[in-house]
Amino acid sequence: MPETKPIPFTVLQVTPALDGGGVERTTVDIARAIIAVGSKAVIATAGGRLVPEARRIGATVMVGPYDSKNPLVIRRNASRLAALIKSEQVSLVHARSRAPAWSAMWAARRVGVPFVTTYAGIHKARNALKRAYNAIMASGDIVIANSNFTAEHVLAEHKIDPAKLVTIPRGVDVDAFTPANVSEERVAKLREQWNVGTAPVILLPGRLTRLKGHATFLDALAKLPHRNFVAVLAGGGGGDRDHYVAELKQQIAKLGLEQNVRMPGHVSDMPAAYLIADVAVSPSTVPESFGRTPVDAEAMGTPVVATALGGQLETVEDGATGFLVPPFDADALAAAIQRALSMSKDEREAMAALGRTRVLERYTVDAMCAATLDVYRNLLAHG
Repeated sequence: MPETKPIPFTVLQVTPALDGGGVERTTVDIARAIIAVGSKAVIATAGGRLVPEARRIGATVMVGPYDSKNPLVIRRNASRLAALIKSEQVSLVHARSRAPAWSAMWAARRVGVPFVTTYAGIHKARNALKRAYNAIMASGDIVIANSNFTAEHVLAEHKIDPAKLVTIPRGVDVDAFTPANVSEERVAKLREQWNVGTAPVILLPGRLTRLKGHATFLDALAKLPHRNFVAVLAGGGGGDRDHYVAELKQQIAKLGLEQNVRMPGHVSDMPAAYLIADVAVSPSTVPESFGRTPVDAEAMGTPVVATALGGQLETVEDGATGFLVPPFDADALAAAIQRALSMSKDEREAMAALGRTRVLERYTVDAMCAATLDVYRNLLAHG
């Protein structure tokens, strides 16, 4: 029996911005997968540094105020998206954040196309109004959770039908995050930019926001038995984060770490960054719904130290692929960092091999994209 060719479809993904975060990266990865199977990818967003890449791979990117939390703008965005669904003949709408998800849901229901959400953050609800606002991410015809931890939260918080919930972990581009695929020139360029010399490098990737645990990290650095290291806070600040950056700089000065800490801002070549690092650290102070840092580090064979919270309990096997520590515990964090730096070559190689094997088995972009496309196809086939 001849193989039937899949019917092309058009997916509209709606996300506040296309910058360098995990949600944004996943949006582009899924768009690429949609296009690869002969279908059409449309993205509605407020813009960002990944827009040129999305357009380069063939996605249609429509820029508008989709990052707004203003109720009036959200309502107007619903009309914009309904018109976009009609003009682009969209088959299915996939929302990735709360404010634009409200617009996307109203538009999808108005036009009569399926609506999918990805629940990729653990949103606190201090009152009924906030709980109702958050509930939009559990209102899809199918709800995708990015970890088992997130899935358990969705079921407990929103009491949805478990049949509507699918767990699809975030995926790493294992071609990009492979040590052999990172040239010596890229590594040398980044080393020069960071001025790290030959000292051990301790890397903390992530946005400059309080939830990422920078303050505990800096306290831990001050507790290390020597100052022969360079610590790199690889993440962007700016905007409303300026005051936080100022706080961190004051803390660095108070601890006498000015010669040890680098704050280069957004880093575009993260594979090279992990290859430079002797240890990567993810000291988040709240549960990460997934936690990108440990998985990226494991893919690159870099030892990782993470707080024992949320999704990181799934992605880090304590003592085998990295080390887990309690949150806010600078002493434990310092001890784990020192332990990672003190490992023998054989110990590092064994940890690197096991970590990469786990990533290849569980956390690849290909697996994430294939599972997401299956969600689309099943929903379109069965309504």
